[in-house]
Amino acid sequence: MLSAALSVRSLLLAVFTLMAGAGLMSTLVSLRLERAGAPPLAIGLVGSAYFAGLTIGSLHARRVIRRVGHIRAFSAFVALLSSSTLTYALQSHVGLWGTLRLIDGVCVAGVYVCIESWLADRSEPATRGSILAAYMISLYGGQAVSQFLLSTGERGAPTTFIPASILISLSILPIALTRSRGPAVVEHSGMSPRRLFAVSPLGMVGAGATGVIMGAFYALGAVYAQRIGMNLVQTASFMSAVIVGGVVLQWPLGWLSDRFDRRKVITAVLAGAAAVAVALAVAGRPGALLFVLGGIFGGFAFALYPLCVAHANDHVAPELRVGASGALVLVYSAGAAAGPLLGSACLAALGAPGLFAFVAATAGLALMFALWRMTQRPSLPEDHQQPYQALARTTPMLANLDPLAPDNS
Repeated sequence: MLSAALSVRSLLLAVFTLMAGAGLMSTLVSLRLERAGAPPLAIGLVGSAYFAGLTIGSLHARRVIRRVGHIRAFSAFVALLSSSTLTYALQSHVGLWGTLRLIDGVCVAGVYVCIESWLADRSEPATRGSILAAYMISLYGGQAVSQFLLSTGERGAPTTFIPASILISLSILPIALTRSRGPAVVEHSGMSPRRLFAVSPLGMVGAGATGVIMGAFYALGAVYAQRIGMNLVQTASFMSAVIVGGVVLQWPLGWLSDRFDRRKVITAVLAGAAAVAVALAVAGRPGALLFVLGGIFGGFAFALYPLCVAHANDHVAPELRVGASGALVLVYSAGAAAGPLLGSACLAALGAPGLFAFVAATAGLALMFALWRMTQRPSLPEDHQQPYQALARTTPMLANLDPLAPDNS
């Protein structure tokens, strides 16, 4: 893995640096709006704007890359993202911040498309798994580290946006100074939602439910932490615990899904996510138990998406894997755009416990659908299942890094 990661070290360094700056923006924006007295629905609307921008950027960033190339496109997206980050410090207005979050989502998606298509071009079938693992470590490692930037500014002060913008700007350097040329953008045929549902109903519903859960958590998790009495350091630690738990538990849960009926593993993970969400809803006060529960919740929630992708890929031909995986990313993104709005309504009605009550309800509904699906289709023999691969939920381009994806070289 080390030699494969070293071959793309400039790309991985750029991703880590970017996420070390941009990874806290959902948390920071939510906290600032909460302190300014914005209602939960407004906070949810701003959170939804980011995921809407992420979806738009995923669909259209390739046009920019084809026109100017990977390096210039990456630099343009990062420059706009850095400028947007500083603009938050000028005026605390929900409408402005919603627009800025939409721009942020488009820019982050553009960066993902640049990096992921570049990584896919620099990899071979034998090294895809190692490069994908290194990419995920860089991506989520940067997000976890970024949470601790919250403590760099005084309560309510806008100074936290400055170090975030600095780190985002610095992420241009590894790409701008690289001696390698950017690759051509490879187009893949997509898969319509109707066809995706016909191929894998549970995969599609599970991906959408995961998007709803994670969209609500990223937009409102920090608000939940503040409302139950956490300070900034505790809030940062809680958000980081969820991210770290999500990375660590993906592999053991994936290992189980390769050895048992994958649908049973998905139902178990949905049940676990619902149970832990209930525990978080009734926890009520900061403490060590809350951080443990957060890590376990992250492990279940983060694993759901790659489990759903693996389940869908069990039922599609190899040449359709990229199209199916790309469609699942877009389904996830649609769910993530809806999650903050729905979660904020529960937060407004029930207070801090409302967020995880909503998460538990969403996981519970998906669980009932999964149990029903197990009565509608015979289980696939374990030796016919495709190997599980841990995946991030970024853009459809990431499907090209799947070790079992067709080789387009």
